[in-house]
Amino acid sequence: MLIFVSSLSYFSNINHNTMGYLFVVPVVLFSLLVLFSAIFTVKQQTSAIVERFGRFLSARTSGLRFKIPLVDRIAGRINLKIQELDVLVETKTKDDVFVRLKISVQFQVIKDKVYDAFYRLESPHDQMTSYVFDVVRAEVPKMKLDDVFERKDDIAIAVKRELNEAMISYGYDIIKTLVTDIDPDIQVKNAMNRINAAEREKVAAEYEAEAERIKIVAKARAEAESKRLQGQGIADQRREIARGLEESVDVLNKVGINSQEASALIVVTQHYDTLQSIGENVNSNLILLPNSPQAGSDMLNNMIASFTASNQIGEEMKKQNAAKGIGPNKSED
Repeated sequence: MLIFVSSLSYFSNINHNTMGYLFVVPVVLFSLLVLFSAIFTVKQQTSAIVERFGRFLSARTSGLRFKIPLVDRIAGRINLKIQELDVLVETKTKDDVFVRLKISVQFQVIKDKVYDAFYRLESPHDQMTSYVFDVVRAEVPKMKLDDVFERKDDIAIAVKRELNEAMISYGYDIIKTLVTDIDPDIQVKNAMNRINAAEREKVAAEYEAEAERIKIVAKARAEAESKRLQGQGIADQRREIARGLEESVDVLNKVGINSQEASALIVVTQHYDTLQSIGENVNSNLILLPNSPQAGSDMLNNMIASFTASNQIGEEMKKQNAAKGIGPNKSED
């Protein structure tokens, strides 16, 4: 009997200790859960929105933060970094060309207006896209296609101005807008490429024509200079020939040969020199010339007769002018 009572007492102590452990463990786990739920961290350039019973409490910045468990909750987090939104807009230009523009909007949430950025806009990206569409489709139809390429900065400034005015009250600051791509219809692009190629070919043809003109002018100048030098050489040659003939006649006169005989001798000599020169040129065609001494004499007689007739005509004209009272340097009207 004592053994039985002792056994019951032992087992009752064991059950009592076990029940104590089973009660403590849930309390500890619940305490740890509450503790961990009261602690949270916020990353750099991020803001956490804390609500208490569904109402906005505060916006917590980066670091280790605390909240009341089961009372406060994190409703969301907002990125404070500069973000970029790409919007592809298709519209028509003033000259009825469809074109696609890619607008890049760089924006940032204002730290002092985190409440407005989180609560006032349901989908900020969609609303920004709507504003971009509205501005681009209002500006581009006023321009021709070429003006769209040249004035893309004006389009970007207009988008930034209108978008910033609309979004600043919602806690968003528009840092910059860029027109990063302008893509007209494929047929228009091909036509523009053909126009550009034709323009470049035109410029190339103008340069080639100018180069050819320079060559022609340079060649003409060279030929003119060559002719001038050639004429000067011929004149010098004839002058020297005349001086040599004069000296030859003087020498022959000194030995008792008169001018007519001296001229005949010189003509005959030059005649044979010419025949010799022609014979030395193996590439010349057949030329028939009289080579007898009488031919040179006939040539000289013809020259003397021509000079005599010319002198007689000149004297006769002087006499007629003197009879009419006309000076030697005047002529009749």
